[in-house]
Amino acid sequence: MSHRVAFLVYDGVTLLDLAGPAEVFKEANRFGADYRIELVSPTGAEVTSSLGVRIAVDGAVAAEPAFDTFLVAGSDLYPRAWVPSELAEAARIPVATRIASICTGAFVLAAAGLLDGKRATTHWQVTHELAVRCPTCHVEPDAIYVRDGGTYTSAGVTAGIDLALALVEEDHGPGLARDVARALVVYMQRAGGQSQFSAPLQGPPPRSPALRTITDLVTANPRNNYSLGELAKHLNVSTRQLTRLFHDELATTPARYVENIRFDMARALLDQGHTAILAGFPGYESMRRVFARKLSISPAAYQRRFSTARR
Repeated sequence: MSHRVAFLVYDGVTLLDLAGPAEVFKEANRFGADYRIELVSPTGAEVTSSLGVRIAVDGAVAAEPAFDTFLVAGSDLYPRAWVPSELAEAARIPVATRIASICTGAFVLAAAGLLDGKRATTHWQVTHELAVRCPTCHVEPDAIYVRDGGTYTSAGVTAGIDLALALVEEDHGPGLARDVARALVVYMQRAGGQSQFSAPLQGPPPRSPALRTITDLVTANPRNNYSLGELAKHLNVSTRQLTRLFHDELATTPARYVENIRFDMARALLDQGHTAILAGFPGYESMRRVFARKLSISPAAYQRRFSTARR
């Protein structure tokens, strides 16, 4: 049975927000799915992307108001400006089983009133602005994608591919979704609640050369003994002074920083199909507790579900 997937596009739309997810659905058709992909615009006229590429459409959204899945691509325009009323109205028209946004397409859904009272996400740089625009919406700033009933929102740019893979898996199961991920040479979709960015990138590097020495040391080799006492001894400072440095510059503790680095490395190893023992956790149980707290999933389940599909 065919499944109609429509993308709402408009002038200034981000091309990758359209092309990435659309390729997922197209590739799924090679493995037995039957997605009918359509492009619609508010008026039925062709649109021009943010790169200046013209995009022909199949018609106006009002001419085909019923779809199985309706996706709104994002644009750099609308975190900086208010969404035009005709674009918001275009997002309200369709009747669809699933309505989704890619990246800043969430601002269009919010302007249409489709995120009121719902959980949602968007690119981490503009999550605060989304919360201002939609005060009844519960914005989750660090999620790859969020599902609230039949409404889906995704984070920045390539997270749209993760969301599309998740939708394919809903429709056809993990096997077909894994085949699509392999064919596109991308990771099997990341968990929706997974962080948008990795632990070492969550903030600026420390200003203090002494603290930078410690963070570089931990990042280079997470397997070493990094107890508070050992780290303080390495800099010849007191444990209290080291703790204060971490608190003042990184808003965390030395132990939590080490844990985040090990967690990040463990995920990278699991993504590549390796054992995570090299990440430096004292044992599997300690690693399992961290994965459960951060992702609500065990390391073994994470690797089965979200690792790269390998030939």
